[in-house]
Amino acid sequence: MPPRRPRPHLACASWGSRFALALILVGCASLPARTPDAAVAAADVSQPSSSRPLAPEYQIHGDGSVTLRICFNWSCASRQRLDFTAQDMREVAGHMAMCPRNDQRQRLQRLRIGVWRMEALAQKYQPLLANDEAINTRDQDREGRMDCIDNASNTTTYLHVLHELGLLTGWSPASPQVRDAFSMSVHWTAVVIDRERDEAWSVDAWYRPNSHLPFVMPLADWEDNAIGWQAPFAQRNPYPRYSNQLCDSEPDAPRS
Repeated sequence: MPPRRPRPHLACASWGSRFALALILVGCASLPARTPDAAVAAADVSQPSSSRPLAPEYQIHGDGSVTLRICFNWSCASRQRLDFTAQDMREVAGHMAMCPRNDQRQRLQRLRIGVWRMEALAQKYQPLLANDEAINTRDQDREGRMDCIDNASNTTTYLHVLHELGLLTGWSPASPQVRDAFSMSVHWTAVVIDRERDEAWSVDAWYRPNSHLPFVMPLADWEDNAIGWQAPFAQRNPYPRYSNQLCDSEPDAPRS
């Protein structure tokens, strides 16, 4: 067997949620595509910490505006309802349209752009999220910080909204997944399924501050502790100076 890759960073979940996870972890069930009308909770900073990502809560209104629930302050201890206008969502779609092809590379970049722009909107309406830094050790005393449970919860919600709006060509949101669940390195990620290749991909926003492009890689490699900014995954996770440069590359070569 090939050697296991080294773990890149500290555990992403807070101490309390890691202890709870070790006690009550259960298998991930499929997340619902949406919750019943009026199920989105208002802001409440007194929620107990969660040991796993929350199921998405959102509503897409007839005019194209979106109401959704985000969480922050580690392990979804703070939860808030946000309203994105129809114009907000048109702008998200416009950014994603900068990668128009349907080869896997551009579909991945569209997905990354979509999550990035949804995070930027969340930060616009909840400025505390600007305090979030990559990796828990950098923001542990700040309001608005997010661990991997917060990130996986919010990213999963964003992916469901984008999918329902028809903006995630070839992708379907799936349940968040965990690795090293019973160790000090427990870590959660949002997940999508590439329907064209029947392959699960990790969409991991924890390694960057809020309102940045997430890292993407096949879930099997993420589970093996691969690092998104190193070869061979760095080519799928560029951070160019200008966003339109995300799409300035040739399509993937066809598989043999």
